[in-house]
Amino acid sequence: MESVSNPFARKLEGFVTLSEADREVLHRIAAAARDVPARTNLAREGEPHSEIILITEGIGCRFKQRANGARQITAYLVPGDTCDLDITLLNRLDHTIATLSPCKVARMSTLVLREITEDHPVIARAMRIAALIDEATLREWLVNIGCRSALERIAHLFCELLVRMRAVGLATEDSCDLPMTQHELADTTGMTTVHVNRSLQELRRRGLIELKGKTLRILDWSRLKSLAEFKPGYLRLEGQAVV
Repeated sequence: MESVSNPFARKLEGFVTLSEADREVLHRIAAAARDVPARTNLAREGEPHSEIILITEGIGCRFKQRANGARQITAYLVPGDTCDLDITLLNRLDHTIATLSPCKVARMSTLVLREITEDHPVIARAMRIAALIDEATLREWLVNIGCRSALERIAHLFCELLVRMRAVGLATEDSCDLPMTQHELADTTGMTTVHVNRSLQELRRRGLIELKGKTLRILDWSRLKSLAEFKPGYLRLEGQAVV
C-alpha cells in the first residue's frame, strides 16, 4: 500500500529492490511535499538552484523560453519524478521547471542527497537509472518533433503519458489525467494550437481517443500505438505491465 501512496518509492522499485530502511527514507522525503498551484515556476533558468525537486502529485514540466516569449516544453514530470540530480555540480539551471496542474512538491537539499548516496546506495542507483531514462525520453521527444507527423506526435505523447502514469499507479488500463491545455500541447510538440486542435479532432474521428474535461481515455491502444510507432523500451518498464 505504501508504494501505491508514494509514487517516488513505486517508481524506484521498478528498477531495484528496496529495503524497509530505503522505503522509510523515501516516505520521509515525500511526506514533506507541499501544495503548489498550477502554472507556478518552481525553479527559473539562470537562477541559483541547490535543491532537487520531487513531484509527488500532479504534473509539471521543464521548458526553455525565448526572448520573444516562444516556449518549448522539453519534459513532463509525473508523480515520482525528480529533477536535476547533478545540480550540486552545476548550481544553476539551464531551463525552467514549472507545474502544469496543482501539484504536491517536495524538495531535497544537497545534504539529503549526499546522505542518500552514502547511506542508501540502492536508492542512489535507482535515482541514477531514473536520470538516464529521462535522457532517453528526451531523445525520443527529439525524434517526435524532428521525424513524426503532427498526428503521430500527439499519439506518441499520449501513449507515453499513459504508460508512465500506469507505472506509478496513477492511471487505469486506458485512462489518465491530462491537465495540459492545447496551447501547452503545442509548446510540447512544436505545433500551433490550431494544428493541435485538428490533430485531436482527427484522433477522435478515428475512434482512438476520448477527451472529457481533463481526462484522456485511449479507446484503441493497439491502433494508437501502431500509429505512433510507440515502443516503450526507452522507459525501461520491463518489470511492469505494458500492453
